[in-house]
Amino acid sequence: MRQAGGWPLKAWLATFRLLRRYHRYEVVNVEPLLRPGAKLIVGYHGRPLAVDLCMLTVTLYEHLGYLPHGVAHGAFDAIPGMRAVADGLGFVTGDDPRLAEVVARGEHVLLQPGGTREGCRDFRHRYRVDWGERMGYLRLAVRYRLPIVPVGGSGMDDAYVGLNDGYALGRRVGMPARLPLWLGVGATGLWPLSLPFPVKMTQWVGEPLTRHLSPGFDPSDRDAMRAAHQEVASAVQGLLDRARDVDNDNARKAGA
Repeated sequence: MRQAGGWPLKAWLATFRLLRRYHRYEVVNVEPLLRPGAKLIVGYHGRPLAVDLCMLTVTLYEHLGYLPHGVAHGAFDAIPGMRAVADGLGFVTGDDPRLAEVVARGEHVLLQPGGTREGCRDFRHRYRVDWGERMGYLRLAVRYRLPIVPVGGSGMDDAYVGLNDGYALGRRVGMPARLPLWLGVGATGLWPLSLPFPVKMTQWVGEPLTRHLSPGFDPSDRDAMRAAHQEVASAVQGLLDRARDVDNDNARKAGA
């Protein structure tokens, strides 16, 4: 697998370093991701783009010297020119065979099981994990023997106000490459032409989960997979809830 580099990497680093300042971004408990060995980072998909996780990749780049290898939307393969961008960032789409090279080098992989279904909801559905039966990430973790590090946080659903279910509307009108058709309001108008609201974003990193790596774990056992899937989803939801509770406590103290 070709190493990330060139203009896509430079543009990525510059963009999300700027957004880190704009959103006063910080990471709580980054230590699990600095320990040796490849891990699968599994996070909540904020709206409409997983900007918080993109900023996390920059923070990890500064610590580790590489971008975690994101498992990106299939549109990167379907839209002309986007494959070169994905290659320049070291991203893959789906369970790419090149992931074996990444894992062998001890480098992290990052994905969001909820995808655009989770990220492109309306304002009534915020900070709630919505993965359904999407367990491809778990099969990937079993195949490559990767501990799963859950990630959640606060602020990512406050950058824009969602007006519709973009995933459902995209499917209804037949958007290419299964892209969503999402409408949202930001600080300067409608997304994607608007800046996000300048909310503070805080990323919370959990401890690695390894139930799926236990001796005798059988990925063909539906009940065992569902139990492991629920453990991961609950861990991410717990981080989302904890981060927002801390934010609310801090706001109350500031207003006292």
